Amino acid sequence: MSNDGVNAGRRRFLVAATSVVGAAGAVGAATPFVGSWFPSAKAKAAGAPVKVNISKVEAGQQMVAEWRGQPVFIVRRTEEILANLGKLEGSVADPESAASVQPEYVDKKTRSIKPEILVLVGLCTHLGCAPSFRPEVAPADLGADWVGGYFCPCHGSRYDLAGRVYKAQPAPLNLPVPPYTYESDDVIIVGVDQEKA
Repeated sequence: MSNDGVNAGRRRFLVAATSVVGAAGAVGAATPFVGSWFPSAKAKAAGAPVKVNISKVEAGQQMVAEWRGQPVFIVRRTEEILANLGKLEGSVADPESAASVQPEYVDKKTRSIKPEILVLVGLCTHLGCAPSFRPEVAPADLGADWVGGYFCPCHGSRYDLAGRVYKAQPAPLNLPVPPYTYESDDVIIVGVDQEKA
């Protein structure tokens, strides 16, 4: 029975080929399964903390980052801007931010951890439009008493440069302050509480 030798070789070849194809199929099936253990880019955007380098933001200027699909306004405030905040306490609806969304660890008047760096969620508390950064003093369209802040183009709500809403505006609350912490002097992490960092 000389055919036994040929069949044994063929059998070994078929077993090896089937094993290779089976292993490739197992890897192909396992890859998406293992990949599902890690959050997608969409899931990360939905809540993952975001590191922001603020070193290039000059005094009096703003940069915009994104966290949870929302704009985050980061402003490097000057001494003049900080001095003007005190002058506006009688003009803003919630000067102590008692009714506003902000972490406990931020100063209630400057609404920040460090007075010179302001971090806000850039959505109007009226209907969610993005307010415009208007740092100029006394522009013709905003009036002689304007000392810089945010103006919502949708319905005219005005905020100061601490994100506090002026009295008698469509917006009911100050702009929210997201949870954030400092990784270093130049890097903040939006989405991580200062107290839990």
